Amino acid sequence: MSDPTRTVRLCHLYPAQMNIYADRGNIAVLRRRLEWRGLAIAITDVGPGDSLDPGEHDLYYLGGGQDRDQALVADDLARTKGAALRSAIEDGAAMLAVCGGYQLAGHGYQAVDGSVMPGIGVLDVETAAGDTRLIGDVLLMASLDGTTREVAGFENHAGRTRLGAGATPFGRVIAGHGNNGADGTEGAVHHRAIGTYLHGPLLPKNPWVADTVLGWALAHRTGGDVALAPLDDALENAARAVAAGRARGERSERLIGRRA
Repeated sequence: MSDPTRTVRLCHLYPAQMNIYADRGNIAVLRRRLEWRGLAIAITDVGPGDSLDPGEHDLYYLGGGQDRDQALVADDLARTKGAALRSAIEDGAAMLAVCGGYQLAGHGYQAVDGSVMPGIGVLDVETAAGDTRLIGDVLLMASLDGTTREVAGFENHAGRTRLGAGATPFGRVIAGHGNNGADGTEGAVHHRAIGTYLHGPLLPKNPWVADTVLGWALAHRTGGDVALAPLDDALENAARAVAAGRARGERSERLIGRRA
């Protein structure tokens, strides 16, 4: 009989509505990095109207969506799932929320016309729409569990997000705009929940982030810290180097070189 503690239980929130920034690529990375280590993942898709039991999952994923899709799911998320998600995160489950998902993981999003989409308050952040979009490659020095590393991604958002006292920045911006283009922060972290504007997708070129999230999920599953076996991340690190070079304004050819 297989050991159930070797299976991460992932809840993919609104996969049909919030999935425009290669979010399935992030899910694929989580799956493969577990499989390469002889571990497994059980994915449950949860959509509008579905309820949540806060003890049933180890990791929650909420991706990005068009403004209209975000508006469609915001009320359902807050009304039918918000309390369970807050409880799950306080109990040690992990969460990765990207772009529009990041905004809804906060207290809410105020549109240009003044209307407000409710958030779930997992992260102590507030977001309001700006007059322009913040678009481009981003490079961060990100910190998780006391470790700081370079993280690269792409952003495309009109939201200006401000952190409250209960949130820690995911990273400090080296290049790009970040949360609001002004204070040098990007994303937010609370317990084992990460919110970020970085997509494209985020995890294929940032395996350290993927493994941190998986380690958190496995710790929730097993009740203790889990040491993940190292993998050969040469390709992933090369992809991040190219993305980091773009963010710095360097030419990709100088980073990856020429192959015979």
